[in-house]
Amino acid sequence: MLNINNNTSNIKHEILVRIIKLQLEGKLEEGVHFIPREMAPRDKPPLRCCIFHDREILRMRVLARMGISVENIDEEATLASFARQALEREKPTWPMLTVLDEACNGCVKAHYMVTNACQGCYARPCMINCPRKAITVDKRASIDEKLCINCGKCMENCPYHSIIKIPVPCEEACPVGAISKDEKGHEKIDYHKCIFCGKCMRECPFGAMMDKSQIVDVIKHIMNCRKVVALYAPSIASQFKVSPGQIESSLLASGFNRVWEVAVGADICADKESKEFEERMARGDKMMTTSCCSAYVRAVYKHVPALIPCVSETRSPMHYTAEIAKKADPDCITVFIGPCLAKKREGFGDELVDYVITAEEISALFEAKGINVEEMDKRHESIIPTASGRNFARTGGVMEAVALRLKDKSILRPAKIDGLSKSGMKMLNAYGLINSGKIPSKPDTPNLIEVMSCEGGCIAGPSVITTVKQAEIQLEKYVNDGSANTINGNGNS
Repeated sequence: MLNINNNTSNIKHEILVRIIKLQLEGKLEEGVHFIPREMAPRDKPPLRCCIFHDREILRMRVLARMGISVENIDEEATLASFARQALEREKPTWPMLTVLDEACNGCVKAHYMVTNACQGCYARPCMINCPRKAITVDKRASIDEKLCINCGKCMENCPYHSIIKIPVPCEEACPVGAISKDEKGHEKIDYHKCIFCGKCMRECPFGAMMDKSQIVDVIKHIMNCRKVVALYAPSIASQFKVSPGQIESSLLASGFNRVWEVAVGADICADKESKEFEERMARGDKMMTTSCCSAYVRAVYKHVPALIPCVSETRSPMHYTAEIAKKADPDCITVFIGPCLAKKREGFGDELVDYVITAEEISALFEAKGINVEEMDKRHESIIPTASGRNFARTGGVMEAVALRLKDKSILRPAKIDGLSKSGMKMLNAYGLINSGKIPSKPDTPNLIEVMSCEGGCIAGPSVITTVKQAEIQLEKYVNDGSANTINGNGNS
């Protein structure tokens, strides 16, 4: 996994901060043109062939940060005209991803390579175990790429680890084969296959896969004095060194009219899923899967149809929190703040969610407004979620929350899929075959399965700003500091 501390993420953050500052000053149209020039000045060594190429790439990145697709745009149009378009649009545009062809490195096809660490050993396990006889040894092993099928047996068997895999990072990361090369050798996304997990966006070392931000839309409504309500996911509290209440204070200081913690919706989700699970088991269903990860749900509907009947009919915590917000104020604009791209996709299909922004974007808003989250007051909302609701953000948290609420825990045989990698998709397919009867069910076959697209859970989403380990520590502290201790009928203390 690409370390989150890298130049691509730093540039993304800087562009977001610059855009937000200009918009807050009412100068987005007149000032956006200068962002590429200021970030790539003449006296700075170019990252590519020349400073003008760097500026063009930055120009495209600015477009994505304003929520505009970079494919097939009018190259003669000014950034000011695109800024006007962003400020005037009524809603975000589909899809949530855009591919910057100019930034794509056009990586060569994934293959295996023998390094100079090869000793040309007598055992020759690479050659002996190659199923296509693609390896020969003459002082050092060599691979015939015409015969090689990229099975990896040579790398697995080399005692010196002298054979390495040269991957195409975005293709390697995509669990559903939605990314492939076009006729120019650059990557393209098949949106019919895509589950919007965001793994390609996170893993591309050139930042060619970009999410389209909705931050301009959100700030526009705040500046127009609309009632804009923030719904922040439990994973957001794991991204800052805060105590309960400080995120709320920071969001209110940023201009939001009211703040709801989505862990409250997670409690509702867990209540409903526990009841649904008991009903399904009583009627003889083989298994049920949790439904809060929208990338997983889309993966099932697109790629594992045999598992569709098992997906929980319960809506996500985001939906239930938005429902609370709309009941409290039907005229409000709801903004979900989370760690991933999949929630942007879910937001398009949820009539109660108006916008979705990420941890990266809210962090940029805080910086642009000069808000130090760690120094903010600790507010206390009237509804305090349970520890299990806040723990939805980590792998195993949803399953534990549902189990906690079961009347008869003896019926439970839990399991979890921690990350929708290619191997995770194989596990999903196996469960689908069991459900369809093509593979026999066993007495120990799981009947409640939690699936998280990101390894580690939502705290490891593609749009987070801290490492998984740091997020785990912070989430535990946050949960222990101020969660409700008991559960009643609606999940609250």
